[in-house]
Amino acid sequence: MTGLRRRVAIGFLSIVCLLFFSGMISLFELSHLSRDTGDILKANKRNIELAKRMLDAAHEQNVALIHLAVFGDRSYDSVCRNRMESLENTLAVAQSEALDKSFLDSLAFATTEMRLLTDNFLASGDGTPFRTAFAPLVQADSAALASRWYQSDYETLYGRLTSAIKSYMTSTQSSLVPRAEQMKKNAYRAVTPVLISLAVMIAIVLMLYYFMSVYCVNPIVRMNKSLGDYLAFRTPFAAKAEFKDEVLGLREKIEALIALVKQSGKTQ
Repeated sequence: MTGLRRRVAIGFLSIVCLLFFSGMISLFELSHLSRDTGDILKANKRNIELAKRMLDAAHEQNVALIHLAVFGDRSYDSVCRNRMESLENTLAVAQSEALDKSFLDSLAFATTEMRLLTDNFLASGDGTPFRTAFAPLVQADSAALASRWYQSDYETLYGRLTSAIKSYMTSTQSSLVPRAEQMKKNAYRAVTPVLISLAVMIAIVLMLYYFMSVYCVNPIVRMNKSLGDYLAFRTPFAAKAEFKDEVLGLREKIEALIALVKQSGKTQ
C-alpha cells in the first residue's frame, strides 16, 4: 500500500476502531445500568408482594380472632391457624431472599409473639387462662374475658406486627440512595467513552482534512490549473505546491508527458 492510500486508510480505520470500542464500552456500562435498575425494581416489587401477603394473612387472622374472642365462634379455629401458618411461611420466604435481614428482626420477633399468644388462646378453648389476669371479672362469662383479652393484649401486638410488616415493605427505600448514587456513576461511565471518542474523532477528522487539503486537494487543483494554462496558452507547466507520494508521481508523469510531446513536436 502506497503512502497516500496508507494514510487515508489509517485515518478512517482509526475512526472505525474508536467507534467500535467506545460503543462496546458504552453498551457494557448501559447493560450494567439497566441490570441494576431492573434489580432495584424487582426487589421493590418482591418486597411489596411479600408484605402484602403478610398483611393479608395478619388481617384475616385478626378477623378470625375477633370472631373467636369477641363472638365466641369456634368455627374460626382452623382459619386462625391457617392464616398464622401463611404469615410464618411468607416471613420465611422473605428471610431467605433478603440481602439485609436486619429489617426482618422486629418482624420475626412480632410474629413469634403473635404465634405464642394465638396458640395460648386457641389452647384455652373457653378463655380460662385469661381469668387469672382479670381476677375482678372472675364472675363474668368467658366471652367477656376473651373480649377484654383481645383489646388489652392482642390488639396491641397486632398493631406492632402490622407496623413491622409496613417497615419491611419500605425497607428497600433505604437502599435506594446508595444504589442511585452508584447508578449515577455508572451512567457517567457509560457516557464518558463516547465523549472521549467524539473528541478524538473530531481531532482525527480535522487532521485528515488538513492532510487531504495540503497533500492531495491543493496539489491537484494547482496541477489542473497549470495543465489547463499549458493546453490553452502554452505556458510552461509549473504547479507549485507540496507534492508527496502518488501526487508527486502524477506531477512527474505529467511533466514527462509534456516533455515527450515537445520532443515529438520538434522531430516533426
